[in-house]
Amino acid sequence: MKLVIGNKNYSSWSLRPWLLAKQAGIPFEEIRVRLFVEGFSTEIRRYSPAGRVPVLVDGDMTVWDSLAICETLAERFPRAQLWPADPKARAHARSVCAEMHSGFTNLRNNMPMNVTAVLPGMGWNVAVQRDIDRIATIWIELRQKYAAEGPFLFGHFTVADAFYAPVVSRFATYGVRLPEPAKAYADYILNLPAMQEWIDGARAEHDFLADDEPYRTAPDEDTLVAANQ
Repeated sequence: MKLVIGNKNYSSWSLRPWLLAKQAGIPFEEIRVRLFVEGFSTEIRRYSPAGRVPVLVDGDMTVWDSLAICETLAERFPRAQLWPADPKARAHARSVCAEMHSGFTNLRNNMPMNVTAVLPGMGWNVAVQRDIDRIATIWIELRQKYAAEGPFLFGHFTVADAFYAPVVSRFATYGVRLPEPAKAYADYILNLPAMQEWIDGARAEHDFLADDEPYRTAPDEDTLVAANQ
């Protein structure tokens, strides 16, 4: 089984299924495609008809879109319990994942994922704060409800935790202040060994994607060339 991902520094959608598989102990071959460099479109279309990351390739089956990949992993590996067993909890988990998948556009647009950057206060506005408040409310309510069952949103690690992991990274990058129950959850996710592995991978990259860098200027070309050799 192969998981095709983009740059670890920028690709929030790639992080979701990658972290889910890592946490569940699902073996896979990682294929990283550098985003938006020369030849990117040709390279990614070798794996995905949509021309985007992430992509799961399992034999003759190809699955694209992070939510579809996570659903597929949950079906393929039922013992990993990637969704809550209780029907009501499972429906709740799917709902908060769908909300993340289709919402929070102000946060996405103004605070794009940038794992290695330190940009406290950048991108903040009132609309972004509304997204932050809603996310914090989701985390706090779920942690209060399922605290006795484990440290994650629904007790054990599920797709929901994977889906909110990029937000945890964003909050760290932009120095977002959270109420304590939400902060404790964010800190726990950020310090997972698998999450630290992703962060280390991001630090090893040297691409600068201008479209994802509204607050930093590009290093000079000679520096980038030397770093990528």
